[in-house]
Parts: sequence; structure tokens; C-alpha cells
Amino acid sequence: MRRFFRKKTWAAIVLKALPGVVLPVFLIACHSSKKKFDFYVSYIDNKQTQTVQVGYEPKAETPEGRIEELLNELATDTDTVEYVKAIPEGVEVTTWETDQGCLKLDFNSAYHKLDVITEILCRLAVVRTVTQVEGIDSVSFTVRGAPLLDSGGTPVGRMTIDSFVENPGEQINSFKHAALDLYFANMDGDGLVRENRQVYYNSNISMEKLVMEHLLAGPKKEKAKKTIPDGTKLINIAVVDGACYVNLDESFKIQNYELQEPIVVYSIVNSLASLENIDTVQISVNGDTSGKYRDDLDLSKMYQPDYSYVELSKE
Repeated sequence: MRRFFRKKTWAAIVLKALPGVVLPVFLIACHSSKKKFDFYVSYIDNKQTQTVQVGYEPKAETPEGRIEELLNELATDTDTVEYVKAIPEGVEVTTWETDQGCLKLDFNSAYHKLDVITEILCRLAVVRTVTQVEGIDSVSFTVRGAPLLDSGGTPVGRMTIDSFVENPGEQINSFKHAALDLYFANMDGDGLVRENRQVYYNSNISMEKLVMEHLLAGPKKEKAKKTIPDGTKLINIAVVDGACYVNLDESFKIQNYELQEPIVVYSIVNSLASLENIDTVQISVNGDTSGKYRDDLDLSKMYQPDYSYVELSKE
């Protein structure tokens, strides 16, 4: 276990909570240079509404050295008024260690004093920065050895950059937390496997769109396959009186015969129907519901979830 030491250049700046501040989730790079960097350090803008990425050239050559260096940068005051350090004054990483690709950070008790927006921005900035280090694909937070809990009292657990849903260019109200039940194909393509995913998302994005974005991205489990063809784009999605209408582009019709026909359709239907406001799902291609998906499944049909294809969890 590594002990973390702060740089001596810290100044005594106290970041105050900003209740009611809206929180955009898009990330912006520093405009001062067009140079491309291998590493970026994420900071928080002076209004505490977004994170700012600034190019950085690590001096350390080993992964361990780069982790230490980047953590120091995240906790060091900036020389600009446009953005501030991601780890606020008084909050300290007391120890850190790596475990099978996860960087485990333990903070002092001051972490619990952060307001909700600052806390989420801090987490986002830390995760985005340190997962650039080779061999680090996730981050977990503890506070004085106890797992960090979300607002609902659930352990946050391991976080990747995908844990934070980004919605570029749209004004948002706040970050929210959601647990998504997603269904992907098993390795044989004849059944579905359920994957529960914990995410933070822009409250301006609808839950049905959130589900589809994660389905399009594919599974995180090793023994699961993506069901929607690569390159497929979500044109639009809407829910009316419990019926969800999903409009995908023509790439959806690209056939993957390693997956049985119902597996593709019920991957979408079951995932969307896991939301409380959705009972049935209709899938269209470029707005067209005529014809069939492959041989047997009519696009014009409103599909109810069918969990008979779902394998029992072996976890």
C-alpha cells in the first residue's frame, strides 16, 4: 500500500459548497494549445459546473510513478482563475494501491464534507485522469477504509469513465444515479445474460435513451456478446403510455447469424422493459415498421418482454 504525499506548493484555499448549481457533464479541453498530449489532467471550472482537461507531460516513466504524479497534480493548486484543482483543499488521498487493474484510493474524513456536485466532479476528474495510466482500468474510493456510498446508501464500487454518462452540448440539471438491467447475448448466441450496471447520468437524458446508449456500447462482462451491430445509431426514442418506440438507422439490419433472431430483439425489449414506465417496445428502422427483422419477427409488432431466454446468473 502506497502512502500519498502532497506537494508543498498547496495554498490554503477553502472550496465552499454551492447548493443549487447546475452541472453540465460535457468535458472540454484547454483552448490555449492545439498540441496533442498523451496525458491530460482534469480540473474543475471556477463555477463548479464542469470538468476541464489540460494537457500534461508526466515526468515519471513507471505506472506507479505516474499514478503518484497524477494524484499530486489533481491535488495541486492551479495558476489560473479559470479552473481549480479536482481534489479540494483539506481532502487528502491517504493511501493507494493497485489490485487487478483497479486503483484503490483511500481518503481522509474531509471527503464526506464535500457537497454533492463537487464530490461527483471530483470523482469524475480523478477517474478520467488516472485511468490513462497503463494497467489501470477502474478506480474505487474508500473513506478511512470504509467503501464510499452513493446518496442511496449503496456502495459506489469500481468506477470507469463509462460510469459517468456524458451528454455533450446540452444544458443539464444535475447528475443522477441509476441501476440499469441490460441484456446481452451469451457466448453461444442462443440466450441472454443480464448485466446490472451502475451509472451516473445527466438528468436531461431520458432513461430509455440511457439504456439504448449502453446497449449500443456493448457488454462489460467477458462471457457476453453485443447484440446490436457495430455502427448502429439511435435516431430517436420515445415513450407514450407505456409503449416505447425505438428508431434505429439501417445498420441495425446488418445480420450476425451467430446470434439467434429473438436474442437481438429481446435484448432491446427486455432491457427497455426493465424501466418502470415501459411495458411494450416497437423497433423501427429509419422510421419504417414494415417488413420483418430477418425471417420471423415483425417490426410492426409491439413486443412484451420475454425472460425465458435469460440464463440464470452464475455469479
